[in-house]
Amino acid sequence: MDFTFTELLWLFLIYSFLGWSFEAVVGTIKNKRFTNRGFSTGPFCIVYGIAAVTMQVTLADLIDNPVFLFIGCGIQATFIEWFTGKLLELINRRKWWDYSNKKWNFDGYICLEYTLLWAILGSVSVKYGNTFFLFLYKLIPEPVPAVLTWIISGYVALDSAVSLAAVFHLRRSKKKTGSLDSSLSSKLYKAALAVIRYVERRMAKAYPVIEEKSEEILKEGKFAEGCGFYKLFWLFLIGAVLGDITETIFCRLTAGVWMSRSSLVWGPFSIVWGLAIALATSLLYKGKDKPDRHIFLIGALLGGAYEYVCSVFTELVFGQVFWDYSKIPFNLGGRVNLLYCFFWGIAAVVWIKFLYPRFSGWIERIPKLAGYITTWILVVFMTANILVSSAALIRYDQRAGGPAARSGWEQIIDESFDDSTMQKIYPNAKQR
Repeated sequence: MDFTFTELLWLFLIYSFLGWSFEAVVGTIKNKRFTNRGFSTGPFCIVYGIAAVTMQVTLADLIDNPVFLFIGCGIQATFIEWFTGKLLELINRRKWWDYSNKKWNFDGYICLEYTLLWAILGSVSVKYGNTFFLFLYKLIPEPVPAVLTWIISGYVALDSAVSLAAVFHLRRSKKKTGSLDSSLSSKLYKAALAVIRYVERRMAKAYPVIEEKSEEILKEGKFAEGCGFYKLFWLFLIGAVLGDITETIFCRLTAGVWMSRSSLVWGPFSIVWGLAIALATSLLYKGKDKPDRHIFLIGALLGGAYEYVCSVFTELVFGQVFWDYSKIPFNLGGRVNLLYCFFWGIAAVVWIKFLYPRFSGWIERIPKLAGYITTWILVVFMTANILVSSAALIRYDQRAGGPAARSGWEQIIDESFDDSTMQKIYPNAKQR
């Protein structure tokens, strides 16, 4: 069943509310008092909404195959739970929940018990729940459901932004104990600060650990020290170039031909590799001293989920299928396969244990002023490159039996990146 964007937004809100209700009940029973365990203050736990919509978009094709649907839902929900936990820890430097006391847990963020629960709930939602909630949506006379959906979505976005500000304010208050707030007399600022502090208190009640002081001390004096924006951007850039080179050589050795493996129209950059390197580093670098098997398992699961999402995203947005593993054994929808998941696991170990420390050291040797200036020049260039490449891919898909270029930008893109040029840049791309 195909859903419009507004209908997917409706499902996102429904499942966010149901997830919040589930967490509130569990938290209330555990603490013997009402507990709002959502990240946002309102009755929405957005990670549940994100998981439900992701499952619908990526796993709807498996609705007639209950076994693969069950496995897919379990893997995706578990990955989203683990990723959310690691992201919150990266922001606040503390775990917001910990399953270390449960059997078959991994990293304290996920465990077999909840994986099975998420798999069951996900399968039910994809097979039955979405149809039912869409039926409720269509019972309401238009345009009331659409307007209501967008209004509530705006509230959730604002609520989440305030909650994120509260997390950063908590983090900052751990480092600085001065009276900066009292020196600012702006009424608007004071009102905003009052709201943020209210959210802080609510979060602290639900997750007391986030108020504990972190023992981590950030060093100063070097360019891109730690694992912040500048370090991750340079790793993204390096990973994009190395990924393009690796895939080009791999195609030459296996297929006997030289072909472009770049994701962008300008330069040898594989965005999938670049994002994978940056994402893996941000999530795994704190556990670089853990056993290889730990990093391998996380890398295999993370890489497989990441590759699957990238495949779905490029097909939905650009109308292009950039890889197809249908002929390789143990594949899932032709988007991922077991062999390449093992490769992602090995790559994660090699990267975190051996390559990352070296690349990190080289990046930190860049002079600070030159590093900052060069970084932002490259940010502007890569942003323009991604935008132009996206426009070229969209037009490449539209030209296949679609309308002729009408606007000025469409004509410029068609003249600069015609079909023959696009076929050279993306030789493996094919219309869905």
